[in-house]
Amino acid sequence: MLLNCDLGESYGRWTMGMDAAVMPYIHQANIACGFHAGDPLTMRHTLALAAEHGVAIGAHPAYPDLVGFGRRSMTLSREEIIANLHYQIAALDGMAHSLGLSLAYVKPHGALYHDMMARSEVRAAIIEALVSYHRPLALMLQATVRADEHRAEAAAAGVPLLFEAFADRCYGDDGSLLHRSHAGAVHNRERMLAQVAQLMQETTVTTVNGNIIPLQVDTLCLHGDNPQGVRCIELIRALVDGG
Repeated sequence: MLLNCDLGESYGRWTMGMDAAVMPYIHQANIACGFHAGDPLTMRHTLALAAEHGVAIGAHPAYPDLVGFGRRSMTLSREEIIANLHYQIAALDGMAHSLGLSLAYVKPHGALYHDMMARSEVRAAIIEALVSYHRPLALMLQATVRADEHRAEAAAAGVPLLFEAFADRCYGDDGSLLHRSHAGAVHNRERMLAQVAQLMQETTVTTVNGNIIPLQVDTLCLHGDNPQGVRCIELIRALVDGG
């Protein structure tokens, strides 16, 4: 199982995350492209850091919502979604190419990610954006009980998928993430490590109601914006490497 993390989310004099501490322990870096966070210098530094540690790179595009950190949903047309994605992906892709790196995938951020999972028209526009990009890229999206449906949609368009699970989040019975406002939505360290072990050994998660559901997972999303989070990432990497 691969480990991924959202990185490059600093902006100007504002620092977000502990990218240098996290990068040695992950396999995939989802790099902000400037619309919710990240600036050209941060993008370049994050790309270089990924190259130093042999980490695969992906674009982390968002709605144009810098003030709201991309966490507010926006009503965009299909053409606007495609253009917004092309703009952000191409920026990171071009910077990566100038450093001798190759962009591998796209993982939408925040509200765009949630809208992609909840609304078929948003998901279709994102898939179309990847189809019409000048070279193939995979799409990272959440592993849910609808994985077969999502795989069929993407396969029809010729877009490869990467299904991700979340180490530190509690799941609902439909495989969606429990809203953060719900008690117990975010796992403590013990529950998080138990969930990772269950995913690795049984390819299942236990939901908030105690039900066990299967999840087809290629990569595990981690969060390392504080020292405790970084320590958890170290432990999870050791768990993954240990099989």
